[in-house]
Amino acid sequence: MKIIFLGTPEFAVASLQVLIENKYDVVAVVTAPDQPAGRGLQLKQSAVKEFALKHHLKVIQPVKLSDPDFLAEVKQLNAGLQIVVAFRMMPQVLWSMPVLGTFNLHASLLPQYRGAAPINRAVMNGETETGVTTFFLQQAIDTGNILFAEKVRIGEDETAGQLHDKLKEAGAALVLKTVKAIETKNYTEVPQNDLVNVELNAAPKIFKDDCKLNFSKSVFELYNQIRGLSPYPAAFFNLKTQGGKQEAIKIFRADSVADANVVFKKEVWCDDKTFLKIQCNGGYLNVKELQMAGKKRMLIDEFLRGYKMNGSEIVVS
Repeated sequence: MKIIFLGTPEFAVASLQVLIENKYDVVAVVTAPDQPAGRGLQLKQSAVKEFALKHHLKVIQPVKLSDPDFLAEVKQLNAGLQIVVAFRMMPQVLWSMPVLGTFNLHASLLPQYRGAAPINRAVMNGETETGVTTFFLQQAIDTGNILFAEKVRIGEDETAGQLHDKLKEAGAALVLKTVKAIETKNYTEVPQNDLVNVELNAAPKIFKDDCKLNFSKSVFELYNQIRGLSPYPAAFFNLKTQGGKQEAIKIFRADSVADANVVFKKEVWCDDKTFLKIQCNGGYLNVKELQMAGKKRMLIDEFLRGYKMNGSEIVVS
C-alpha cells in the first residue's frame, strides 16, 4: 500500500515516524515551503521536511495545492492512501485522489473542538479531557466520518505545550491503528452528526486579543487562559509604571489561589524578591514564569533581581 503523508509542524513528525518504523511504503511527503525565520530571515525547513530528508523520503513543497503540476505529480505516484496530520485545508481534487481515501488526525474528540487550535482551546476552557480522532476528509473542515478516537486526560496544571506532546504520541498510535484497519478493511465509519448530543465548542485560530489577560475575569478563567496559551503564543498583560510607561509582560506559568473575598485591584502585590501576585475576582494569580518585551523568559525570582517594583505599578486590564 503506497502512502502519501501530508504535514508540516513537529506535531506531525511522530505520526510519520511510526509509519516508517512499521515499514509502510511512504512514497512522498507533502509539506509547506521553506519559510524565512530568525533575525537573518534565513529559510527554515519544516519539522516534517527535516525528518523526511533524514530518512531519504521524497519531499514535495507546493505553494498552491491546486497547482496542476503538483496534482499531476501526486497522481503519478499512484498512492492508495493519503494521511494528513497538522496540514492545511485541501481541495477536493487532492483528497479524493487515492482509491482508499484520505484520512486526517485531529487533536480533539470530534465533533468537539473543530478548527485550527483544538489543544489551546480545550485547556483555555478548563476541560479535563480531550483526545485524538482520525476521520475521512470531506469538503467541510473537520466534519468527515470518524474512524477511531482515543481519550486523553488533561491535568489540572497542565499547559497546552505539555498536552501537545501527549496528544502527539497518542495521535501517532492512532494513525498506526487507522492505517492497519484500512489495510485490512476492518473499520466502521461513524458520521459526526450521530455524535452531536451536546453543545459543541469550536477551536478557531488564536489571535492577539485571545492572549490579553483581562483581570476582571475570575481567577480560574485567567489561570486556564495562561495554561492554554503556554508556551506559545503566551498570555500577556500590560504593566503601567510610575512614569506612565507601559510594559508588555507574557506569563508562562502561574499558580491560582482561590479566595472568595478577593476582587480585582490594579495594584501589583510584590516583595521584590520571590513573588508577584495579581488580585483577580475570586482569588489571585501568583506569577511563576514570565517575559518582558525584549528580554528573555525568566523565573519570577530571576526577574525580580533585575526589575525592582516601586509600589506604583498598576495592571492595565
